[in-house]
Amino acid sequence: MTITYLDAAATAPLRPEARAAMLAVWDAGQANASSVHSAGYRARAAVDTARERLARALGARPGEIVFTSGGTEANTLAIVGLALARPRGRHLVTSAIEHSSVLESCRFLERVFGFELTIVTVDAQGQVAPEAVAAALRPDTTLLSIGLANAEVGTVQPIQAIADGAVSLGVPVHTDAVQAAASLPVSFASGLDAENAPAAWPGRGVTAMTVASHKFGGPQGVGALVLRAGTPIEPVLHGGGHEHGVRSGTENVAGIAGFAAAVVAATGGIGGAALDLMASRDALIRDVLAEVPGTSLTGHPEERLPGHASFTVAGVSGESLLVALDSAGLAVSSGSACAAGQSEPSPVLLAMGVAPELAQTALRCTLPAPLSESVRERCVEVLRAEVRKATGTRA
Repeated sequence: MTITYLDAAATAPLRPEARAAMLAVWDAGQANASSVHSAGYRARAAVDTARERLARALGARPGEIVFTSGGTEANTLAIVGLALARPRGRHLVTSAIEHSSVLESCRFLERVFGFELTIVTVDAQGQVAPEAVAAALRPDTTLLSIGLANAEVGTVQPIQAIADGAVSLGVPVHTDAVQAAASLPVSFASGLDAENAPAAWPGRGVTAMTVASHKFGGPQGVGALVLRAGTPIEPVLHGGGHEHGVRSGTENVAGIAGFAAAVVAATGGIGGAALDLMASRDALIRDVLAEVPGTSLTGHPEERLPGHASFTVAGVSGESLLVALDSAGLAVSSGSACAAGQSEPSPVLLAMGVAPELAQTALRCTLPAPLSESVRERCVEVLRAEVRKATGTRA
């Protein structure tokens, strides 16, 4: 049976450009990029080239790219590293729907180093109000961390307005752009550069931004923290002083090359691809809501990621929905892959005011490419059949 993959938010399918870049590194011969011989120089050149390509695609300088093992490590480095390096106070601000790597890093600082943590609430559509963030900031706020878009419900945050409010108080801003950067026009440019790219996020005022390779269609286990030049940061991993002394550890040369190739490929045609995904997403949302009883859209109806459709289905077990769809050749998820297997309802949906029993029926379809009409119809039919079976109705 052919599987239709609808879980791109967990991991996007590997792009051929990324595979080719990795094979080129492996075929040239394995080497350590810190070694002082010709093979090592070749590996170092591959890392440097990838750094330049990634920086250009993200509107950053090469020296602002710090390679990591993925988004979780980059988020941890940003939050713990920036907080411990900043002398202005011990107060952190984040939102209730951040990725667990953000929230747990904040709680680590709270538990071990005595930081005070303020968690800003969100509305029923999963958006953070800039006014609420501004009210939470204080003269001693060390760091503000708000994600650019939420992985579970797809809501895109008004990050520029949020960042502008923080900058006016001198508060450093970190944004987790792991989910957003592969499908939205993301730029790390500052000042006049940001003004020349008004459609891009996050732009001016953001101190650090997290991205991950596998969301772009690159290899898993590679990511980056994009860190504004000259920003003090305390390393979290200590050792050989790799990555400008910010992140020690032997570089994953092939992974880094594949990462950069995937980002360049993904961002090169982001405008047209996003429009096509939005049209397919909207058609899926329309049909599910119209034809499957008890379904509700989660997240913002308009300010959401282009390929992201997420629902709750009243009266039906979320697990039974996933099993039924998988049996029909449709690979979907119930939410963040980092929380897969947990029996508790999604903290994101609970923070949005969704009742616990309804939150456990969550369903997330994230499209790597536009859906055919036949696939969309199959998805709707399977959901309708499961509702019929669970409720004993003729849905």
